[in-house]
Amino acid sequence: MPGKMSPPPPHYGFLRNCTCMHPRKKMGMMHMTFFWGHNAEVLFDRWPGTDPKMYAVSLAFVFAMAELVELLSCCKLVRRAGSDCNFAVGIFRTVLYTVCCGLNYMVMLAVMSFNDGIFLATVSGHSLGFLAFGSRVSKKSSGAGFVKE
Repeated sequence: MPGKMSPPPPHYGFLRNCTCMHPRKKMGMMHMTFFWGHNAEVLFDRWPGTDPKMYAVSLAFVFAMAELVELLSCCKLVRRAGSDCNFAVGIFRTVLYTVCCGLNYMVMLAVMSFNDGIFLATVSGHSLGFLAFGSRVSKKSSGAGFVKE
């Protein structure tokens, strides 16, 4: 029929500009591949932004979080004294474990920004943290190079 128009084809990109569940007016495109550059969002909305100095702060922050994860994972801050482990020590160890889990997830979310600098800061923080706290490089070893535990 000449007066009748066919319906438009279905458009599935309607969620791209949806503002109903996001506080910003327009949702930006998230990187799904690694990229170089200081224009990234790491952990928080609009942080570090476009300022290279704040990007350097975010790199240092992620590096420090990765090192802290290694410190909490590798060091025994509360040694168990035989079988008489009291309730307070158990609560303290549980709190440390919870903090370590939270930091692990924060580091993982930072890496999910797909920024190469953040990724390298994370890997470097884990590596140097393990070298400092977990590798036992500075501790004495038995003759063959193996450490007795």
